[in-house]
Order: sequence, then C-alpha cells, then structure tokens
Amino acid sequence: MSAEPDSSRTEAEAEGSSLGEARWNAALELEAEFPGLTADCVRFETLSGGDGAAAARVRATVDVEAWRRLGREDPDDPVGRVRAFVGRVVLGLGLSARVEVEETEEEIRATVKGDDLGLLIGRHGATIDAIQHLAARVAHRATQERKRVVVDAAGYRERRQAVLHRQAERAVADALAFRRPVELEPMSAADRKIVHDYLSGRGEVTTHSEGEEPDRRLVVSPVRL
Repeated sequence: MSAEPDSSRTEAEAEGSSLGEARWNAALELEAEFPGLTADCVRFETLSGGDGAAAARVRATVDVEAWRRLGREDPDDPVGRVRAFVGRVVLGLGLSARVEVEETEEEIRATVKGDDLGLLIGRHGATIDAIQHLAARVAHRATQERKRVVVDAAGYRERRQAVLHRQAERAVADALAFRRPVELEPMSAADRKIVHDYLSGRGEVTTHSEGEEPDRRLVVSPVRL
C-alpha cells in the first residue's frame, strides 16, 4: 500500500442503478487516491434513490486514520490479510458493512456486520463458503501455521450449523430405524465436516462421503445392518 494520498480529497459522489452499484462506483473513485481501501475505511450516505424505482446516488467518505492503520498492518500477519481480503470483498459487492476479526488459539474468525448481507452469503451459503475458502488460502500463503479460518455474516454459521445438526439427527434416526445407509443432500466440504464432526462420537453410526463436487454428499450408515 502506498503512503499518503496526493490530495486532501476524502469524499466522492457517484450514481448507480442500485445502492450497491453506486457505493462501488464511489469507492472506485476514492481508491485511486487511497490504494487498498476496504469497507472498514469508508462511510456511505444515501443521497437519493435506492428504492428500486430510481437510480441511487451516494456519498462515500474515507476514514483516513482507519486507512492509515490498515497500511501499517504487517503483510505477513494472517489476521491482517484476512481482514483486508474480506474487507475488499465487502467493498466489491457494494455492501455497507464492517469486518471484525478475532483470533484464538484454534481459529481466525472474520465477522461481517451490516444490513442486507444476503448477497455475501449466497444461495445455501455458496458465496460465503467460497469467500471463506479463499480467505484461508490468503491467510496462510506465507506461513506454515494452519489455523482454521471462518468467515461469518449475520449469524449465518450458527444458523447453518443448527440446520445441519437437525438433518444429521434425522439421518441417524432413519439409518437405525430402517437399518440402511442414508444419504444427505449435496453439501460443501465445510458443511460435510460439520456433520461428520457432530456425528463422530456416535458409536451406532459411521459417516463417509460419496460422489463428485458439487454433488458430493455425506452418507450416514448404521454400524450394524
């Protein structure tokens, strides 16, 4: 990231067919002077439109101190790389949201907080799972350490885990009642791991995966057929 911008301009106004497009266009104007700009460094104000009936116009204002702090982050720091990467995705999607990153001994968790985050999550979590996969690769590109990286938004991970646990319980019940393997719906690798870990302590069933991506699915089998 470069040092200081060449001018004192910290605001830009732009239009778009939607609020997201207008925010993206305004941010693009500012990024020329603030390289590496992320959503955490920008405040958006809706000036007009945005209700689906007319073009939207917004004003974007850079938090210069936040941008400077981002520039001082160690490029070899996995936490900093995750924060910058997810922030860039949020900005690229035109979302008005902030990214909070926490690190524990086991994982690096990036949580996106804001409104209307459905675009970030995607259908059945496909988009946020892809972002999480890429964030993990970005985090560990220059280090041997391999902490788990989690990207969450609007409590999606907790809700998805609850749904997967219920599906797992139904599969176990059917497998034991009918004494046959039960296939779950196709899932991402992340979702399959959640179910596998959840059932790993259940001595009456085993789990394995079958099929090819993106239709790969988990199979729950009773130990005794």
